[in-house]
Amino acid sequence: MPRLLSRRNLLSSLAAIPAVALLAACSDSGEKAAAEDVKPAAPADAMKPADPAKPAAAAAAKAPEAEGTVDMAALLKPGALPDMQLGKDDAKVTIVEYASMTCPHCAHFHATTLPALKTKYIDTGKARLILREFPFDPSAEAGFMLARCSKDNYFPMVDVLFKQQANWAGVANTKDALLQISKMAGFTQESFEACLTDQKLLDDVRSVQKRGADEFKVDSTPTFFINGKTYKGALSIEEISAIIDPLL
Repeated sequence: MPRLLSRRNLLSSLAAIPAVALLAACSDSGEKAAAEDVKPAAPADAMKPADPAKPAAAAAAKAPEAEGTVDMAALLKPGALPDMQLGKDDAKVTIVEYASMTCPHCAHFHATTLPALKTKYIDTGKARLILREFPFDPSAEAGFMLARCSKDNYFPMVDVLFKQQANWAGVANTKDALLQISKMAGFTQESFEACLTDQKLLDDVRSVQKRGADEFKVDSTPTFFINGKTYKGALSIEEISAIIDPLL
């Protein structure tokens, strides 16, 4: 199994590509370096996504063991970007998810677990979900930037990008694929390019990622902090229910 890089090596592996270069990094430019940059992190020399959780039978669901704890007050302090949240501030359970837009396990969680989590806990006021950016590569950075530029449509844009992940992440021309998806979400060519050349936004997305690695030891995605306890991998609804129910 590919090993995880140290946090220092992980951060140094995210090349300091300026925002104006994201468009080139996401295009089929013919340059080998750019083509390599846009591939989802999977090789042994790059940080890998966490292994997906094994399916659990609903009747015998057991809460997975936590892999550590964090200080919730520190975790919830404001960062470089405003937190994007589903649910009410006064929910008894707070879930903070660090995800990458090019991570297949994150896409799996958002497709299979999040809808049930939303119906059962978020929409009923029992839990809230805060999603934080932890991009692996320029493609993931671009995806999160477009979601941020969607403003009030952040979560719908994230949902679309996860559902369409196979159609834009790691394809020959990621730029054009993202542009077509973005146009369906209301972007124009001009607003699309303005978003992906916003250097401050790129710096802020990277700051969120760096803080997650430095302060909370995030080294794979998805990583969840549920009322201060750390869980890694794409939790099933049965597993996450087994974690949440005793907290209510």
